[in-house]
Amino acid sequence: MGWLRGASIAIAFCLTLTLGATPAIATTDRYINRFIAREPVAIPYDAQGQTKTFTPDDFYQGKELFKSHCIYCHVGGTTIQDPRISLSLEALAGATPPRNNVSAIAEFMHDPMNYDGSDYSIWCRQVTEDWMPQADLERLAAFILRAGEKSPGWGNSNVELR
Repeated sequence: MGWLRGASIAIAFCLTLTLGATPAIATTDRYINRFIAREPVAIPYDAQGQTKTFTPDDFYQGKELFKSHCIYCHVGGTTIQDPRISLSLEALAGATPPRNNVSAIAEFMHDPMNYDGSDYSIWCRQVTEDWMPQADLERLAAFILRAGEKSPGWGNSNVELR
């Protein structure tokens, strides 16, 4: 009977080590691990210069949201409808109003406007809170900004803005 108790304790200990050592999803995602982040990163949060820290798992969730909702028009950070306007950091900063921080991108998703801010965008759908909570919008925005900063070729920044 003593050996059974000892074996049970050993199995429980091994399971604890195995489950406790299971890597987070983001660390197993090659794209996130190679290009986006391996540890938490501070991302510009608002126009006043505040930042917010996002984890690799946040970026992974943002990437998955991008794949589900944005990739059809923004493959690799480009914009299929108008290739002159991409999701590169330069293009996001040049928009009216600028969309180069998490809050600005989230605001754009709530109320999508053309690049020059003159009219509503017919290309991007309006994202309501019941469709995508603010925390998910922020993860998506953080992913876009970090991809613009770190991913080779993101937004095809060689296209000239006019």
